[in-house]
Amino acid sequence: MPFWMPALAFILLIPGIALFRESHVSLGRNWSTTTELRDGHELITTGIYEHVRHPMYSSLWMIFATTPLLIQNWIAGFAPVVGYAFLYFLRVPCEEEMMKERFGEAYSEYMKHTGRLWPPMSAKKTVHTD
Repeated sequence: MPFWMPALAFILLIPGIALFRESHVSLGRNWSTTTELRDGHELITTGIYEHVRHPMYSSLWMIFATTPLLIQNWIAGFAPVVGYAFLYFLRVPCEEEMMKERFGEAYSEYMKHTGRLWPPMSAKKTVHTD
């Protein structure tokens, strides 16, 4: 494996870890390992969530995308990417449906101004009145 591959992986890994941390901190007590909404669950639309609905998933895509560059066995390197893709494509639509059911029009409006994984290319500045 050329030296530049693991070096590139570590360069990509750092922002992925930072984004994961920022996402986790921004969610606060709303964070959960399961797809559930708790009593008092709030719709977070500030911080990184002002631009992206699922930044924690974005960060995990960034992190898992580095594994093929770090592991010399290509099958083992891509296995986490494939596994994560399976989880992502099953879980995120369920989460978004659950959020729409709980938060209704507020979540639908939020979806119009944010990207699922990355900020929209034609992002309009959201004005907060609180």
